[in-house]
Amino acid sequence: MKLDRKEILKALETITVAGEGKNMVESGAVQNVLTFGDEVIVDLVLTTPALHIKKRAEVDIMKVIHEKVYEKAKVKVNIKVETPAKEENPNQIKGKEIPGISNIIAVSSGKGGVGKSTITANLAVALAKMGFKVGVLDADIYGPSMPIMFDVEQAKPVSVEVDGKSKMQPVQSYGVEILSIGFFTKPDQAVIWRGPMAAKALNQMIFDANWGEIDFMLIDLPPGTGDIHLSIMQSLPITGAVVVSTPQAVALADAKKGVAMFNNESINVPVLGIIENMAYFTPEELPNNKYYIFGQEGAKNLAQDLQVPFLGEVPLVQSIREAGDYGRPAALQTATPLEKSFEELARNVVEETVKRNESLPPSEAIKITTMAGCSAVKGK
Repeated sequence: MKLDRKEILKALETITVAGEGKNMVESGAVQNVLTFGDEVIVDLVLTTPALHIKKRAEVDIMKVIHEKVYEKAKVKVNIKVETPAKEENPNQIKGKEIPGISNIIAVSSGKGGVGKSTITANLAVALAKMGFKVGVLDADIYGPSMPIMFDVEQAKPVSVEVDGKSKMQPVQSYGVEILSIGFFTKPDQAVIWRGPMAAKALNQMIFDANWGEIDFMLIDLPPGTGDIHLSIMQSLPITGAVVVSTPQAVALADAKKGVAMFNNESINVPVLGIIENMAYFTPEELPNNKYYIFGQEGAKNLAQDLQVPFLGEVPLVQSIREAGDYGRPAALQTATPLEKSFEELARNVVEETVKRNESLPPSEAIKITTMAGCSAVKGK
């Protein structure tokens, strides 16, 4: 007996693949039907490798052909599994999760000398005063300053055993956990490392440390947009970035590049906002006067132009510099305008972090490969 291919297709239109709404002919699952006398070969493509679904599809095909076409037909079903490619989420962030650390904030600046490390230290203290558990990773390999700013220059991280593994215990100061390459070098020793060596040192401080439970990990990045930045974003699930700038046109131009780096489609780290440091100068003897030495509201205007949040401004005050030099961050002061400035920054960072976590998915790693001597950044 010769079987009719059209009749077989019509019979197959009465059944569906589990989990799909359309019948298997309409959905395209049936790729081909061949007949040779009383033999039938059905080529079927499924989107799931689940054994029970494959078995059910095979049984349903054999049953419907026997019932509706020919009860003695010799039926063979060839099943191929093709999993559909997942659409890339344009909002997907980078990195791999670190147990115990909830949010990782990269503090960046397009150029040096804008007070990025000072902002990092004071922001950390302000967050700690609000009751958060805070850590600071000093990733400025070539100019580590956190040991000075937290008055722990002579401290050395000790080794502790955690779950049978030896870990570095971060140094604590003012309620903040700190690790810096400055703890492992002499004060007069220059760090002359190539990118891979610096990246290895950072990875050790990140993954071989006993950070414990941390609500906010602040990473003090080197100025600019270089190899260390890519290594950090390759290693860590950066929740978001904060860019620090002065109102000066030269600084703003570099800050704009910093924002562009994080917004690059291959990196795609959310920019939580821009902070304006050295916004104005107020002499102690003229507390109501403001002198805009570097320009007025430059960083605020840049934030509006780039459509990123403006997190606040910090004035140019001598006591901030003195506090950093003496290792007692100005945010520790109470009932002063400076305390209010850093409190506002901390609140805004927390608010933007919450918004980011509510609207975007968790982080995923970026791949950094070397091609023809150049660094290329690719999404995972």
